[in-house]
This record gives sequence, C-alpha cells and structure tokens, in this order.
Amino acid sequence: MSEKEKGTNGSRFREIVSVLRKHNITHGLSPKKLRLIMEDLGPTFVKIGQIMALHSDVLPKAYCDELMELCTDARPMPFEEAVAVIDESYGRSWKKVFSSIEETPIGSASIAQVHRAVLKTGEEVVVKIQRKGIYEMMARDIEFIRKAIKLMPPISLKGMADFDLVLDELWSVTRDEMNFLTEAANIEEFARRNKDVNFVQTPVLYQQYTTVHVLVMEYIDGCGIDEKDKLLEDGYDLKEIGSKLVDNYIKQVMDDGFFHADPHSGNVKIRDGKIVWIDMGMMGRLTEHDREMITLAIEGVALNDVGLILKAVLGLGEFKERPEQRKLYEDIEGLLLKYGSTDMGKINVAEVMTDLMEVMKENKIMMPHGLTMLARGLTHMEGVLANIAPDINMVEIAKARLAADFLHNFNFKKELKSTGRSLLKSVRKMIDIPSMTTDLMDEFMKGQTKVNLDLRVSKDLAFLLRRLVRNIVMGLWVMALLISSSIICTTNMKPKLWGIPAIGAIGYLMAFVIVMYVFIKHFLSRK
Repeated sequence: MSEKEKGTNGSRFREIVSVLRKHNITHGLSPKKLRLIMEDLGPTFVKIGQIMALHSDVLPKAYCDELMELCTDARPMPFEEAVAVIDESYGRSWKKVFSSIEETPIGSASIAQVHRAVLKTGEEVVVKIQRKGIYEMMARDIEFIRKAIKLMPPISLKGMADFDLVLDELWSVTRDEMNFLTEAANIEEFARRNKDVNFVQTPVLYQQYTTVHVLVMEYIDGCGIDEKDKLLEDGYDLKEIGSKLVDNYIKQVMDDGFFHADPHSGNVKIRDGKIVWIDMGMMGRLTEHDREMITLAIEGVALNDVGLILKAVLGLGEFKERPEQRKLYEDIEGLLLKYGSTDMGKINVAEVMTDLMEVMKENKIMMPHGLTMLARGLTHMEGVLANIAPDINMVEIAKARLAADFLHNFNFKKELKSTGRSLLKSVRKMIDIPSMTTDLMDEFMKGQTKVNLDLRVSKDLAFLLRRLVRNIVMGLWVMALLISSSIICTTNMKPKLWGIPAIGAIGYLMAFVIVMYVFIKHFLSRK
C-alpha cells in the first residue's frame, strides 16, 4: 500500500470514528441512531443502509423500517468530473459520441448520477455515470465496518445478526450494481420477458455506448406514476393503471422469476398509455422451487393451514441446523391468529411477507436473497398503490393470475408422476409395517422399547392421525387381497376368468379399486 493510500485510509478512518463518537455508539445502537450514522457517513453508507433494509430476516424489523427512510439523494459530482469518467471509459472525448450533455443532473444517487443528453445521431438519451473511485471507496468503507463491528459492545446490534454474512451479501449486491454491463443485461432480459405484454415498455438500450461505468439509454419523457393530477388531466384511469401494474408485477415474480426489486414511484413512468419500467440496477430472482414454496405459503395463509406454511418455510429456508419444530409450529400459529379472521382481499401482502420473515428470523432460518428482494419490492408496490389507487385489491389480482396460470400451465403428466411416486413410497412403507410391528413387539417383550412422545392437541394432528390410520388399513386390505389372490391363482380352481381362477381375479380387481381410491384421495387432498 502506498503512502498516499495509507494517508487516505487513515483520514477516512478518523472521519468514521468521529461520526461514531458523535452518536455515542458505545451506549448502544437504536434504529434511529443507526440511520443518522449512515446519513452522516455519506453516500457509500447510505447505499449500504438501503441494502441492509432488505434483511428483515436478519435484522430486527424496527431497524429495517428505519433504514427504509434513508434519503437516496446525494450531492452531485462536478460536471467536469462526470465527463472525465465518460472520456476515460470511451478512450476518447465525449464530444465524439454526444452533441450535448446537460450539466445539471436530473438525478444523483450514492453510486451514480444521471444526465440528459443528445447523441450525434439525434436521439434524446439519458447517461448514467458512475462516481469516480466509488468502487475503491465502498470496498474500503466495508472493511472499516468489519473492523468497527469487532469493537462494538455486546449490548448492541452486534448480537442480533451475523454481520459478516450480511456484509458479504452487501458487497456482492453492490458490486453488481456498480457494473453497468450487468444492468444493461438486466434491461435486455426484462424487455425480452415482457415483449408480449402490450401495456409494458422498457427504455431502448444503446449497447454500443454502454461500458462498466457508463450506461446510455432512451430518455423517457412520460409522466411519473405518482403524478395523479397530470395523469387524470391526460385522461388516464388510475385504477386501470394500478391493476395493470400489479398484474405485471405478479407476472414478473411468479411466471418469470425475474422482477424489479425497487419499484418505487420514481422508477415507473406512464407514456402513451403504457407502463415504462426504468432503472434495472436492482433486480430480484426466484427459482422455480422458491415460487412453488411462495404459492404454498399463500395457500397456507388463505386456508389457515399451519402445515402448508410450515412446509413452505422449511422448503424456502436456509439453515445451519434444523430448527426446533415445536417452536416454529407455535410461531406460525401465532402468525395465523393475526390474519385468521381477516378477509384475504384485505390482507397486506407485503406485511404478510415481512411477518413470515420475522418468524423465520426468530427461528434462525435464513431467507434466500431473492425473497428479501421480493419483500422490499412488495413494500414499494403497496406504497405506489396506496397513492394512486388505494381501493385496488392486490391479493385478488394475484389470485386471478395464479388461477389462470394454473389452468394454462397444468401438467397432468407431471402431477400424475409426482402423485404416483408419493403413492409408491407410501405402499412400500405400508409393506414394511408388519415386519416393523413384529420387531417392535419383540423389543417390547424383551423390555428394550423406549418411546418418546411429543403430542400436540390440535385439529391438524387429529386429521393427520385419521388419515394415517385410514391409509394403514387400506394398505393392509390391499396386501391381504394380493396375497390371497396370488395363492388362489396357483390352484386350478374353477370357474376361471381371463385364464385365472375367478375369485383370484376378483381379488386383484378389488385391490386395484382400493389403490385407485387412495390415489384419487391423495391427489384431491393436495388441492
């Protein structure tokens, strides 16, 4: 490390220490104090705070809510510095590409700022320019945070979260945001996935002028989605806009698994009757498995079914050790008590997601990154809807789309295969029951049996036990019929049917009917 770098690092470290002392960090770290510290430390820490706000599965909800209030505006870098970044990225003067660039930026954030410009070919564009040296600054600041956390007293936020894990993810997400080629790829993918949605548009990307530090795309002169008076004046129906916005967002999440993670009002424009999504720097992804589990969780809340939510949570979660099943069950029951008497159409989806993440955090279950991004996105979406069309029912729109997708995409062959596997597994287990019972009785007679019981009196348990007993009885019937019919078929008993003794054939037929009954019953119970 050079003497200059050492001097810069030393100066920044003293600045950070000064801010921490100003806010008396040794006396604890309240949510408001954390936000004020982030704001005082400047754009880099504001960005870090915004990403931390996503982690209600790691940080207490009060901290996340406070960090959501962080101001996104930052002091603009001088115009000379901005064009110097362009020149360095292009390896030539910006005047070779643009006929003009407005000196005053139309937006300035922690990582970059945006200027209106006109290309030499005459197209009106916006130029997103990364702050000079921001990568090095953020890398240095994150390292300082790691050091500061080690110095934090036990009675602080330190004991509430795995900060090393959080910081690793922060740095990963931030690096992606600082690579404008990644954002360019996001724009192209989003446009491709929504090309058949006639009411959605994406700004045209000028790939030939886009680099790691400079992004050039079409200037959108439309109306902000929060400019209600102007939209009404132009003849737009706010409820229609809100409904289409939600429908498209549900499509992004559930169909594509690729969605806008920062859908606040500043990133959604209305132009020529179409919704234009801008700023693709922060996008979320969900795997097919994640989407299936989310749907299962929604069904669980709708049906007030603890078992379904438990399955979804365990399927979604990432954990170092198996959570305590009983505590998790009780926490989910507590969650359902909050929404049990509420009409599904009136439920705040973002709030449900946040509460579910809180349950997972309490049980030391980590959420996949895509789900934390979704929680943030839904919070912004609820805010946009509350402003332009508060009567819109997000849940009903989601239910309608999910129902339509189910009917359109239902794969009978896949479902049949899945159900068949489950049935086969159950039959194999039932075949083992007699031998297992014999072993158990033998151990009991020898005084070697130890039984551990953890019983819960609930409707779910009673239902589960009834179904288990029914399946065991059915399995035993099938076994008896198959064995007896097979023995009869070894004889020359008459009359015969299909070349085998009629009684044996009838036994096989009855076994088949019972198996089909169990199959259909199992299939319907999954609905």
